[in-house]
Amino acid sequence: MFFLGLPIAEKILRPIVVYVFLIVGLRLAGKRELAQLNPFDLIVLLTLSNTVQNAIIGEDNSVTGGLIGAATLLIVNHVVVRYLYSHERVDRLVEGNTDVLIENGVVKPDRLKKELITMIELQQAAHKQWFGSLDEVDSAILDPGGSICFSAKKPTPDRARHGEIIARLDQISAQLSALRA
Repeated sequence: MFFLGLPIAEKILRPIVVYVFLIVGLRLAGKRELAQLNPFDLIVLLTLSNTVQNAIIGEDNSVTGGLIGAATLLIVNHVVVRYLYSHERVDRLVEGNTDVLIENGVVKPDRLKKELITMIELQQAAHKQWFGSLDEVDSAILDPGGSICFSAKKPTPDRARHGEIIARLDQISAQLSALRA
């Protein structure tokens, strides 16, 4: 149970290699894989974890070996996150940049295609942020983490002024009705 079947150096090196491979693989797979999961993406991620399990632990099923592998993953992740925090250029290389999906109310189909996001998925994401339709959206930005941030269209000055005039007319109408009664 506590006997290591592999040398400690190998138990430490295996998780590091798998970690680097998964970081590169998920980066190449795109931002969608991180936050906009559909059932197929979830299945791939779950089977991916099962697939790399043996690469991490090797033929060693001991508790000690598992703990060394898990501790190595946690330490490597901690070091990478701390390093990326202070190195913005490397962070952008690893995580990627933001991507504009809607600009000035116009959906960019080429950007959706690049990120493998369908119009239906974009509409669903907008609904989750309380937009009735994409017609209400001025811009949508896909963050490196995979989340989509929507901004509402702002009314033009003419529309805003029109709304103010209508509101004032409604007030005057209500006051006149009250005076008549």
